[in-house]
Amino acid sequence: MAVSGVLNRITASVAQEDRELIERAYEVAERAHAGQTRASGEPYIVHSLAVALMLADLHLDPKTIAAGLLHDVPEDTSVTIDQVRDMFGEEVASLVDGVTKLSQIDRLSSEGRTSVEEQRAESLRKMFLAMVHDVRVVLIKLADRLHNMRTLGALPEDKRRRIAQETLDIFAPLANRLGFWQLKWELEDLSFRYLDPEMYHEIAQRIAERRGDRERQIAQVAAILKERLHEAGIEAEVDGRPKHIYSIYRKMQRKGLDFDQIYDVQGVRVIVDTVTDCYASLGVVHSLWTPIPGEFDDYIATPKDNMYQSLHTAVVGPDGKPLEVQIRTHEMHRTAEYGIAAHWRYKEGGKQRDLAFEKKIAWLRSLMEWRQEVASASEFLDSMKTDVFQDRVYVFTPKGEIIDLPAGSTPIDFAYHIHSEIGDRCRGAKVNGRLVSLDYQLRTGDQVEIITAKRGGPSRDWLNPHLGYVKTSRAQQKIRQWFKKQDRAENIAQGRAIVERELKRLGLEDVNLEQLGRALQYDKVDDLFAAVGYGDVSIQNLTTKALEIEREVAAELPLPPTTPQRPPTVSTSEVTVTGVGNLLTTLAKCCNPLPGDDIVGYITRGRGVTIHRRDCPNLLARTDRERLIQVDWGVAKRQTYPVKIEVSAYDRGGLLRDIAAVVADEKASMSAVNARTDKRDNTAIFTATLEIEDIDQLSRILTRIYRLPNVLEVRRQTH
Repeated sequence: MAVSGVLNRITASVAQEDRELIERAYEVAERAHAGQTRASGEPYIVHSLAVALMLADLHLDPKTIAAGLLHDVPEDTSVTIDQVRDMFGEEVASLVDGVTKLSQIDRLSSEGRTSVEEQRAESLRKMFLAMVHDVRVVLIKLADRLHNMRTLGALPEDKRRRIAQETLDIFAPLANRLGFWQLKWELEDLSFRYLDPEMYHEIAQRIAERRGDRERQIAQVAAILKERLHEAGIEAEVDGRPKHIYSIYRKMQRKGLDFDQIYDVQGVRVIVDTVTDCYASLGVVHSLWTPIPGEFDDYIATPKDNMYQSLHTAVVGPDGKPLEVQIRTHEMHRTAEYGIAAHWRYKEGGKQRDLAFEKKIAWLRSLMEWRQEVASASEFLDSMKTDVFQDRVYVFTPKGEIIDLPAGSTPIDFAYHIHSEIGDRCRGAKVNGRLVSLDYQLRTGDQVEIITAKRGGPSRDWLNPHLGYVKTSRAQQKIRQWFKKQDRAENIAQGRAIVERELKRLGLEDVNLEQLGRALQYDKVDDLFAAVGYGDVSIQNLTTKALEIEREVAAELPLPPTTPQRPPTVSTSEVTVTGVGNLLTTLAKCCNPLPGDDIVGYITRGRGVTIHRRDCPNLLARTDRERLIQVDWGVAKRQTYPVKIEVSAYDRGGLLRDIAAVVADEKASMSAVNARTDKRDNTAIFTATLEIEDIDQLSRILTRIYRLPNVLEVRRQTH
């Protein structure tokens, strides 16, 4: 379509003075982007027009449409954001600035750490925080991303995959949370097309092959239902509900079903005039066909947090196959299609209050408030993925209020969602009237009651990711804030105990603590201990850095120079390593190396190469250093490795059973176990060989065993 035709479509429903604003924005954008082309070879202005047209189709206000035309101007041309402000005013400039992809962002540290990942994270953080002040920022960004996805084929494969993955992780879930169903489906399908093209095209082809039969079946069902609704005095639109490729794939994966089992599930949508008609239509559907138990959801009485409302039911259709039916009003359908944008004009007109829209804006603002305190852009982005974009569970307070939480949330997450003080003083929980442990994972429909103490604070164990007490970043942040307010000396003492205990457990006691502190950006060891004490440094970060330092120190062990050309990768039944040519490799029994440990090879006489930890005492004692060879862990199929652990405890019945249960729960196995008891002080020492995948799994197991009743100490044996 010619430019004039697109502009006419964009300005078709706006007043004359607003039309002039949009046309002026187009003229500025066209001049600024003159001579620029996209990877597809199209003039750059085509992208700006496409974004503006999407915003116009969403019935957004003229200033938002103008900002859509100008959204790439400050980044990709010589026109600055100040010049945009001078020409179009503060409101349009603010919208443009919020969407800009930030090729020049503030440095994240004085050391100039500006990796590509950090820049993307910082850019996304700015966009999310801009949502607090003006939700239109994210509407422009979503339109921008959708057009970029539609034209992604012109980019190199690595760039296509990166953008598609980011879209699937961030932008499609964001569209979902804001209620843009149509936009969500298209973003997901386009992302899937580039991330798994083979599966995408297979499903698309099978849909195309079956389309004719499916459309005939849906037409028959719709005709029967429409006639019965008319007889009941209900005027309704009844049509087929489209099947989206990515949603079919997700359901196949989630339920372990093949394509035919998923695609044979038919779906129709019924759109009526009033809420009363919705429930009357439900009665007609259930009188026509047998309802399937447990498949009814009333999102009219209890709307989703993105304002979505509808009745969902499933019945056995006329051909004996499952039939899914959605029933909603025209207004509900408009909200389902356009999400938050469907409510925007009420705010703009100021004639009528839209309580649903105001509630949604309040939700967005509360969502962002505490996140502005997060220093790291990548941590901010992780918290958004966890707290905002993951699957949801809907639980109830004792008074019947609905609380929306990420799937996997616990009573502690629920408590902090209600209020920080309730979270801090949480000591127990009842779910559906029964006491549950604080690591219980909440399910949709649960009624949750928190048991609190009169005073006191959270436990440091709640911040240990291996124990599963807390899911949401919001709760983690509130717990850290509580500990930061406590006495510094207490935090240092607690942090020191945590660091020493964790390093000892993993056999890393020799790590230099000052060096560890510097690696984690702390000048003094006490500052590191304090940060661990109040939860700013996680156990995972601590052990990861400690392992890196161990490798650096061990690397000082003299080795023969490596050849410039890497020998081929060789796989054995026990381990995959690189750099050893065609030699047999085995893991040394003296130190039991594990993926994540730094390793070195020793060429034996007649038994190939044995793989040792670099700090193995047996290896360090050898004088024939010329037999050492450089090796490292390769990328291999899922494997396990033997690791010896030692558990000291006061003896009691069932202790070994409890240890075995922890190991089994973490999907590991115990290949050997030995126990020694001392009747004089009633103590027992268990030594066990576990089959472990990596160092992180080992850390989780040791942490959980340590928490068992009567256990005094648990640690890895490295020699």
